[in-house]
Amino acid sequence: MKISYVTDYNAADIRNWSGLGFYIAKTLSNQGNEIDYIGDLSHRAEMLYKAKKLLYRAVGKNYLWNREPAILKSLSRQATRKVREDSDIIFSPGTLPVAFMNSRQPKVIYTDAVFAEMIDYYSFCTNLCSSTIRNGNLVEQHALDSCSLAVFSSEWAAQSAIKHYNTPAHKVKVVPFGANIECNRTTEDIKAIIKSKSSAKCVLLFLAVEWKRKGGDKVMEVARLLNEGGLETEVHIAGIRNLPMETVPPYVINHGFISKSTDEGKRKLDSLFEQSHFLILPSEADCTPVVFSEANSYGLPVISTKTGGIPSIVLDNINGHTFSLEDSPEKFANWIEDLFADRMSYEQLALESFNTYNNRLSWKAAGNNLQQLLLSL
Repeated sequence: MKISYVTDYNAADIRNWSGLGFYIAKTLSNQGNEIDYIGDLSHRAEMLYKAKKLLYRAVGKNYLWNREPAILKSLSRQATRKVREDSDIIFSPGTLPVAFMNSRQPKVIYTDAVFAEMIDYYSFCTNLCSSTIRNGNLVEQHALDSCSLAVFSSEWAAQSAIKHYNTPAHKVKVVPFGANIECNRTTEDIKAIIKSKSSAKCVLLFLAVEWKRKGGDKVMEVARLLNEGGLETEVHIAGIRNLPMETVPPYVINHGFISKSTDEGKRKLDSLFEQSHFLILPSEADCTPVVFSEANSYGLPVISTKTGGIPSIVLDNINGHTFSLEDSPEKFANWIEDLFADRMSYEQLALESFNTYNNRLSWKAAGNNLQQLLLSL
């Protein structure tokens, strides 16, 4: 198929949207489709709306200029003019740039959340002004009404589209995101990685750029409890330049920001994934973190929380374990301690985490599922 791939940014640049726009296009291309990139769209009158944001801030409200219908209609007009006549499908990893597109081709959206669920969930969507809430819902409704297929990365997001925007269930599908790293590891490679891990010291990996939302304080408390309980535990942190604490415990190693775009960064991340026993990310709010898929590609089980789309990605005793937001650090620590003491059970969980990556959380698996959905249109 010939796919018009619409984003407002440059999707060929892996640095945009954590690389998701890049990898989604790549996985569609790997299915034998011809991808026509339509991006770098101009946000006209952007300065006017940024000034409006400052005015709302002065009265204690948040304003999202990128939800203004006038801006999005302009983006849709720009994209429509660039769609080739022989295009079979219009595809966008998001609702905004295609919300007001009118075309003869079926329109497909693939994203991780709907606007209504983001309100008061992420910090940038808290205390929104009434016009942003009104416009945001209007735009999302128009995007979902006008698309032929709405694909989401989790069951939570899919059900939210049905619940908040009455999107017909027959055109709502779930396809988890893959891992935004290259993986040619085999089962034998993973077995070797698992066997090489220490049986005396537990290594936790906290990979995040937002300390509070990703649960940094809880990670520190879990590590303290494990060490005080007699299990030597080390925490490796990547993504955060300066830790928000006066005194860093000796068992905490902060690697700062590590870029995936450099060979040195890739080697460092490889090492962290391979030496760790668990990726721990007790998020307060999250849609579907791609880092879970990445961790599983190394046979690394995930410890997280039951919020947002996470329960669709992390299945208990399959590729990790999830706790409720109210669960105490002691509950986290007890689970880790029990599993770490049972080496055979740990190795089984680690191997099943890699199998989960191969079967469900790789871009190859996502591509196969997306292709079948597109062919059904």
